[in-house]
Amino acid sequence: MRLILLGPPGAGKGTQAQHLVAKYGIVQLSTGDMLRAAVKAGTPVGLQAQEIMARGGLVPDDVVVRIVAQRIEEPDARKGFILDGFPRTVPQARALDRMLADREIGLDAAVEIRVDEGALLKRIESRIAETSARGETLRDDDDPQVLHRRLATYREQTAPLIAYYQLQGVLRTVDGMATIASVTSAIDRELTLALAAKPGSTVQKSSGKVAKKPPSKKPALKTKKSLKKPAKKAAKAKKVMARKSKKVAAKLGKKSKTKPRTVARKAKGGKTRRRSSR
Repeated sequence: MRLILLGPPGAGKGTQAQHLVAKYGIVQLSTGDMLRAAVKAGTPVGLQAQEIMARGGLVPDDVVVRIVAQRIEEPDARKGFILDGFPRTVPQARALDRMLADREIGLDAAVEIRVDEGALLKRIESRIAETSARGETLRDDDDPQVLHRRLATYREQTAPLIAYYQLQGVLRTVDGMATIASVTSAIDRELTLALAAKPGSTVQKSSGKVAKKPPSKKPALKTKKSLKKPAKKAAKAKKVMARKSKKVAAKLGKKSKTKPRTVARKAKGGKTRRRSSR
């Protein structure tokens, strides 16, 4: 199972990713974590990324893709993965597609958790009020102004991925405004449908069960006895036809021996003459 979760900040992608990791036994791959791990391991691509970040620059897409490529080849990612934080733009998605195609694999689904931005802002304001009432420290992203900026960035850069993956036929959308349990169930249902839609899949779309193959009907082997039956029927039909032919010939012979009939014909003047029927 290879997935991407799409949705604006606060949509609950992290919560749903944890459920998918537990259910399918796959790994969640965060771009930031992968970059830090590559830098710590001192890999060539990690050193390249470290040099770019040290200058305060953004790591190019091709470098990120190479880090992702190295990560998905590790043993724990063989069963599948969820990409977290990548791709963020359409060019990154195209680069990811090329990398996956080189390895003859692809995405099983891109799941969009659709939410209302106005509701997100109200949600974060309520969380700030509840956290402050408990006397706890606010999270860095518990700021309406920060959320506004992040939502604007999402709309500009990441939202176009929804149309991109829809054209590829891998987009699945769920209502992110429902309860966490309802969103989880909806994602599970959509993933079952996505797997069933793949060529060669034996998963039934309705129940997610493996479809049973119908029993093959093999033609019965013909025995000597069964081969004799058509021959007997043909011989019997031939005898019947012969008998009918003899009867018809006999009737025709009797008719030829009978005397010729005469037909009365009225002549002029009221007299009749007889004409042979021959």
